[in-house]
Amino acid sequence: MSNQILIIEDEPKIASLLSDYLQHAGYQATACHTGEDGLALLRDQPFDVVLLDLMLPGMDGLEVCKQLRRFSNVPVIMITALVDEVDRLLGLELGADDYICKPFSPREVVARVKAMLRRVQLQSDGSPGDTGGLSLDENRVQAIYQGRSVTLTLVEFALLKTLAEHPGHIRSRQQLIDRIYTDNRVVSDRTVDSHIKKLRRKLAEAFPETEFIHSIYGAGYRFEASPVEQEETPGPS
Repeated sequence: MSNQILIIEDEPKIASLLSDYLQHAGYQATACHTGEDGLALLRDQPFDVVLLDLMLPGMDGLEVCKQLRRFSNVPVIMITALVDEVDRLLGLELGADDYICKPFSPREVVARVKAMLRRVQLQSDGSPGDTGGLSLDENRVQAIYQGRSVTLTLVEFALLKTLAEHPGHIRSRQQLIDRIYTDNRVVSDRTVDSHIKKLRRKLAEAFPETEFIHSIYGAGYRFEASPVEQEETPGPS
């Protein structure tokens, strides 16, 4: 049976466009135009992924996500035309799993849905997520990959461990701060960004063929092992 995707989008043209692309990709797509209708559908039948517009009439997407999390763990991809960081982080804290910003390519939405379903499948197989073969040695404070290792600082190791606990899930800067600094000290987003930058550089030097940490604009960071695209070498003229 095909995966069931629910689209909660108040603009009929966008909802129809997404439905067409998802069905063409082999999914079953159902669309509704209000948060209330979306919650009713989610209570009545199972869905595998929800595409949820943030700016809905009446009950907005954040409230829908908040109420949804009271009875379901279905993955939610929030669709928004807003780039305000507070709204985006609030969406994550309420239980959204990913974001995509308008205007968007329908093909990108399909790709995000496919990626989300892969993560769910990995978790249902008994794995907390696909770390791409990266392992962490807490005693040596090292990241190990394909027989090679790199030694990290305690903060870098803690950041990597926090991100790798749930591959594919976005972690906001505040969520990282709360996990890393348990003494309630005041830490700025810039400090976290600086540590992440150094961590990414160390990983890139040790494991140049694979990228592990991805920046998600306005939302935070995500761990997902992916091959680094190699630049093509121009042939002889």
